[in-house]
Amino acid sequence: MASFVVRRLIASVLVFLAATYLMYNLVAFSGDPLEELKQGNAPNKEQLIASRIKLLDLDVPPPLRYFLWIGRIFGINSSKGFFNLGVSVEGRDVNAMLGQALGSTLQLVTIATIVAIILGIIVGITTALRQYSGYDYSVTFISFLFFSLPIFWVAVLLKQYLAIGLNDFLQDNPQLPWWFIAIGALLSGLLWGSILPGTWRRKVITFFIAAGAAAAVGLYMNLADWFTYPHLGIVGVGITAITAGVGIPAIVTGLQNKRALRTGLIVAGIGLAIYAPFMYWLSYFVTEVWMLVGLAILAVVVGGAVGYLLGGDDKRPIIRVGAIVAFIVSFVIAVDRFMWVWDNYSASGRIRDRPIATIGSATPGLEGSVWVHGVDVFTHLLLPTVALILVSFATYTRYSRASLLEVMNSDYIRTARAKGLTERAVVVRHAFRNALIPIATIVAFDIGGIVGGAVITERVFAFTGMGQLFVNGLDNVDPNPVMAFFLVVGFLAILFNLLADLVYAALDPRIRVT
Repeated sequence: MASFVVRRLIASVLVFLAATYLMYNLVAFSGDPLEELKQGNAPNKEQLIASRIKLLDLDVPPPLRYFLWIGRIFGINSSKGFFNLGVSVEGRDVNAMLGQALGSTLQLVTIATIVAIILGIIVGITTALRQYSGYDYSVTFISFLFFSLPIFWVAVLLKQYLAIGLNDFLQDNPQLPWWFIAIGALLSGLLWGSILPGTWRRKVITFFIAAGAAAAVGLYMNLADWFTYPHLGIVGVGITAITAGVGIPAIVTGLQNKRALRTGLIVAGIGLAIYAPFMYWLSYFVTEVWMLVGLAILAVVVGGAVGYLLGGDDKRPIIRVGAIVAFIVSFVIAVDRFMWVWDNYSASGRIRDRPIATIGSATPGLEGSVWVHGVDVFTHLLLPTVALILVSFATYTRYSRASLLEVMNSDYIRTARAKGLTERAVVVRHAFRNALIPIATIVAFDIGGIVGGAVITERVFAFTGMGQLFVNGLDNVDPNPVMAFFLVVGFLAILFNLLADLVYAALDPRIRVT
């Protein structure tokens, strides 16, 4: 394993150095960084030109200037130490520019990637299990539709219809019209009726239950004025907690494992028991984001501890059940707390009842608690995140479906069924793990390249991130910011492709990396 990693790293570094050399010279030879000053009428034009030449080492030819740049990266000819990216044509420190841009972009692409992976794999697996059903055909059509749409066009449509339309809806006594509730109930019934297997009688019953539940939720939203004062409350948190307490054990171990079911329900019960005091405590004592992260980790640890105590001889899956249920319950409680400040945020002078942002990554001059700023981050990330999710979701759905279908037709799956294993055990224990192997490749490429792919999305939404850093560097014939962008994208590509190889070995014991 160690020798494999070392060999891959050496080869990757050599390729990376060649790529950076080529990229640096392409940017440097693409124009003249002094053109703006030469065409200007400043009285001290010659002094400004001389200053920029000295600042950026423009008196050195680009092929040789690259070695000055790489020397600063390794701290050889730099007074600022290791990893000095230099300055831009405006004299700004590129390290500071990269830190600000990378933070914004990672915030955007991390959420979009995680959600797209989870949704894509879940939907892809369910379509494979319900092959040739109405649900499968619908998801296939939607996936190909999203896959064929250019990201900039999707982004513009989201700004026009989701942001502007939703802001208009929220501005004046928002109520769902009866026809919208009826269509939503119909679609919900058709969706769940096509997903769940069984006889036609069972499908009809499922249709009416799902349609009635969706209609009840829509009517409740109107009666509770939910769009003005959104909330989950103890009822919403309770339903989610109990669903997780039963659903996670059903997926991980099966409901016949009473220890897992007991663990899930106990963790859900703990979450409900501390809901009211915890919401009060969150309101007054949580003032930083790191505190929320710490509480999430603590919740997972507590859930895992409950699983350990109740696990008996087979502790590992029980611990996993407790940790997952605890994370879900704590996440839902935190979401409910953020919802509490929605009406205050929406009515503030900076927002003026139009909370869904169409440009930027934050509202300038907004004052408030960590909860208010959290809602502000959500409203600014909503549109670009949805745009990235729609495009990535299609890829993950198709690959997940194709991979699971191929695995389900394998000999060892037929052998597992012949042994009398339940369908859940066949899918979860045998098929799902092997179906993830090709998906790991797609995830590795996407995570490594999505920072570069977010350039267009950031441009449309005026999001201050890596995209703006890259485009501005190209426009100004400024190699240093462009190379900062290239370093991050290249490093992520190398890192996640290496991780993909290691994941192969973890998922399939037949694969050995030596």
